[in-house]
Amino acid sequence: MSPEQVQFMEVAPENWINVGGRYGAALRSYTEKFPFVMHGLSLSIGSPSGLDWDLLRSIKTFIAEHSIRCYSEHLSYCSDSGHLYDLMPIPFTEEAIDYVAERIIQIQDFLGQRIAMENVSYYAAPQQEMSEIEFLNAVLNKADCNLLLDVNNIFVNSINHRYDPYDFLKALPGERIAYGHIAGHFEEAEDLRVDTHGADVIDPVWQLLDAAYAQFGVFPTLLERDFNIPPVDELLMEVDQIRGYQRKYDKIEQGDPQSLRKPTQLEKV
Repeated sequence: MSPEQVQFMEVAPENWINVGGRYGAALRSYTEKFPFVMHGLSLSIGSPSGLDWDLLRSIKTFIAEHSIRCYSEHLSYCSDSGHLYDLMPIPFTEEAIDYVAERIIQIQDFLGQRIAMENVSYYAAPQQEMSEIEFLNAVLNKADCNLLLDVNNIFVNSINHRYDPYDFLKALPGERIAYGHIAGHFEEAEDLRVDTHGADVIDPVWQLLDAAYAQFGVFPTLLERDFNIPPVDELLMEVDQIRGYQRKYDKIEQGDPQSLRKPTQLEKV
């Protein structure tokens, strides 16, 4: 594995904050060799509880210590009086837009930079007043934050909630894309997909990624694989497949390195 094949990586900060010893040294060796982005797990942006400022202070320190290029999180919540295992759906309501956007603004002001919010997979839509795309775009606009575009989540949600994934893609604000995710999922039933990150990426998801590059230009893209991890050579074949799709659109103008807008692919740690 080399910087030519894997051009940057993503880390979950909650797994590495305050980790020292040989594990901390190993992480440092990677963050010195590769550019890194950071994808949070427990910010819980839609939680009814207050923001976790201790966590945010640790994240701000971690960003500085490891020269993190971009901090992203899930547009969901995972806590109230305690942390849950799953990411829960935020109601698609006007009240939730105002609430979530204000919390994102506070976080961005504290960190001194924009963060990127991920379009998440969800399996229920409680108190729904609008569509997923209307809610997502309203939050991004009101908070003036970036987007982590998860292509697999669009596909999974399109099956589970019966919408056209290409129409959803076309409605996204491409100028806000910081980077992207692609992953495999589990087919529970013909009309139910589960976002697992535990399988190979399937052809319809690759095709949706290709459509995203065609529409928005090439953006850095992370291959997510959380379990059932194959040998490294097999995993890197999918990383190379990302690069193959990106080469089709090699005339895209390069952007701000802070947002990592350049042809690349990533691996997750």
